[in-house]
Amino acid sequence: MLDLKRQYATIRDEVREAFDRVCESQSLILGEEVAAFERETAAFTGATAAMACASGTDALWLSLQACGVGPGDSFLTSAFTFFASASSIARCNARPVFADIDPETFNLDAKATERVVQKEKGTLKGIMPIHLYGQCADMDAFDRLATERKLFIVEDAAQAYGASWNGKRAGSLGRAAGFSFYPTKNLSAFGDAGCATTMDHDVAERMRRLRNHGSAKRYYHEEIGWNSRMDALQGAVLRIKLKHIEEWNERRRTIAANYDRLLQAAGLTGQRGSSATVDAQQPVQLPKTVPQAYHIFHQYVIRADRRDDLRQFLTDRKISSEIYYPVPLHLQECFAYLGYKAGSLPETERACREVLALPIFPELRMEEQQAVVNAIAEFYS
Repeated sequence: MLDLKRQYATIRDEVREAFDRVCESQSLILGEEVAAFERETAAFTGATAAMACASGTDALWLSLQACGVGPGDSFLTSAFTFFASASSIARCNARPVFADIDPETFNLDAKATERVVQKEKGTLKGIMPIHLYGQCADMDAFDRLATERKLFIVEDAAQAYGASWNGKRAGSLGRAAGFSFYPTKNLSAFGDAGCATTMDHDVAERMRRLRNHGSAKRYYHEEIGWNSRMDALQGAVLRIKLKHIEEWNERRRTIAANYDRLLQAAGLTGQRGSSATVDAQQPVQLPKTVPQAYHIFHQYVIRADRRDDLRQFLTDRKISSEIYYPVPLHLQECFAYLGYKAGSLPETERACREVLALPIFPELRMEEQQAVVNAIAEFYS
């Protein structure tokens, strides 16, 4: 699925020099490396400010908490995403509310969201669209809905560093946003790390306090926060990788286009987004890429007929794949108290049965892609 050693080989000297610089400084937590990365991220995304933290999970929590989400509130998001999207809401002692996804993009469906919003009884504070797999959600529709209903938007941009909507980058499309730099992400640290961005100066100041035990001045605590500071070594690595991210994202887009072409040439699928249904005649379907979105393909995900059998077939041939995500959040045991049942979100549940992520990373070779597609064609032959 991912070979980080290939990427490291291209930046090894820069990384070692940066590590030496940090080690010589002995400024190991936050410090100038992290502050410089925050400035560079704010400039890159177009956000007012960026606050580096310990993980993408913490970045979402910081975003929500700093925007005032708390007990008695509810916050709407997708159930077809990583656990942190909803757990960050629960961690604020608020109630996660779920809406179904658009079957063509896998992102939160704006119309389904509006229907859920109409049913909520005044506790709903906002919406968290997920820019899933590297494609921004329909931010035009969510902006309209948020304005009409007096809600605010927190972006889950964990998989979307460098993605954009109508030319405006993820991280600057809502009141706040959370990014993850987990090693599998398109911009990745050498361990856990994350970053929250915001368009609001007051929210930025509160984020800075919250990540440091609620303290703006050492040993003086205005509120109870969390220990979520980024290590300087992670900041140094991310600064190096940030210089390459646009090139790497373009490479991902090229690899995705190659997969599209190879799958179509093998007779496995139609045009991207032409259908959201898999069957024996077209056993592979490609999600839609919308014109307003600059998709950075953090993951290349297909819908597959007999998905689990296909995955085992690929595994037997030493081809990795992954399921993002096998169990929707509304059916997770820990969220049983919310009252959702099987069938509550049919498109989300169908996606969980059909999606399969194929290997993608900037250094993936054409012959490796061809081997993946050949194996898929062999399975369906």
